[in-house]
Amino acid sequence: MRFLYNLLTYLLLIPFAFYWLMKGIGNRSYLDRLSQRFGFGFPKMNGCIWIHAVSVGEVQAAVPLINSLIANFPNQKLLVTTVTPTGAARVKALFGDTVAHCYIPFEFPNAIRSFFGAVRPHAAMIMETEIWPNLYRGCGVRNIPLILVSARISPRSIPGYRRLFPLIKETLSHGIIIAAQTQMDADRFLELGANPARTWVTGNIKFDVELDPQIKAKGRALRDRLFGARPVWIAASTHDGEELLVLDAHKAMLEEHPELLLVLVPRHPERFEGVREIVEKCSLSVVSRTQDKSCEPSTQVFLVDTMGEVPLFYAASDLAFVGGSLIPIGGHNLLEPAAQGLPIITGPHLFNAQEIAEDFIDIEACKVVADSNELAVSVMHLIENPAEAAAMGKKGLTVLEQNRGSLQRLLVLLEPLLPGSESQVSVNKL
Repeated sequence: MRFLYNLLTYLLLIPFAFYWLMKGIGNRSYLDRLSQRFGFGFPKMNGCIWIHAVSVGEVQAAVPLINSLIANFPNQKLLVTTVTPTGAARVKALFGDTVAHCYIPFEFPNAIRSFFGAVRPHAAMIMETEIWPNLYRGCGVRNIPLILVSARISPRSIPGYRRLFPLIKETLSHGIIIAAQTQMDADRFLELGANPARTWVTGNIKFDVELDPQIKAKGRALRDRLFGARPVWIAASTHDGEELLVLDAHKAMLEEHPELLLVLVPRHPERFEGVREIVEKCSLSVVSRTQDKSCEPSTQVFLVDTMGEVPLFYAASDLAFVGGSLIPIGGHNLLEPAAQGLPIITGPHLFNAQEIAEDFIDIEACKVVADSNELAVSVMHLIENPAEAAAMGKKGLTVLEQNRGSLQRLLVLLEPLLPGSESQVSVNKL
């Protein structure tokens, strides 16, 4: 099966390269260091800890891990790889030159060999759900320890993996350590052939979210400057088709609360201009973040068309709707708004992190709505009942605090894998 898989990667190389070039025409950031996608131009690391995070969300989740690696393994160079240019930009904004960055190559053998030949990692840590047979085999045949960080497999993906069972089982056999988010995730990996002796339940690293200690003060200052004393709700990480549902809910609420302001944050930057057009077609007055001006009393929507500012705008809002959930995307990170004590509303499509969502739902730390009508009712209720909203936010903080600790457990797994490491990790056991 591996032969067929490799043959497929080569057959798809030209169509995929064409697809990537077309994306680059529309968004030139996709042409950044394009040669690395094909196995050329990687930094010469000659030894490092390598962390792979697909895009902005995974980079943000990896921040506590990367900061801890810098502190605990000062003699190790760090390399962060991403797939998307927005992820690359976030790495640069967060860490500057403290860590190296390059793009992960496409999944064909020559590019993988070139990547490993250049960076020569001592250990690899891959965030969440990335399973790449050639990349994993590249670690295995070079005896590079590989940890799947906050590893998860959704129930929806199991049938597809089963159809490729021989390849997936062989992929997971290369000495890989699986640090699963939950016991259910661990069981799914075991079902696919993972080694029980190397499969651990360490929790979700996202619970160890690190906030700027001044984030709330900065959020209040931003709110005073841009929004004034108006009630504000934020819809973050929204997707195509979801903005219309959010805007329908907002228009319904404006009939009773004309002073209400929506902060709208699309998930993907290439959609910023298109989303602004959607808002205008809905006959709503909009101000964009890049306009760098305050909202007028007549402004109904504030569009965040910048990257990396979601935590700041959470801090400037009264409550949060987390997108990717009113349509079947699978939901996004509930922990960022929870860390700021915000009451949270989400749609029903939560399969990307079902167990985390259920933790919030079970203690009424978030509200699940089915459509735009229910979204409007829930937002209005929380705006009109601030004491209930504050209690809901405190419950979310409780969920967060009860589940911290994944980061330290990961460092314990990593420490013995690094040659000659002078680690400062102080935890004794998992």
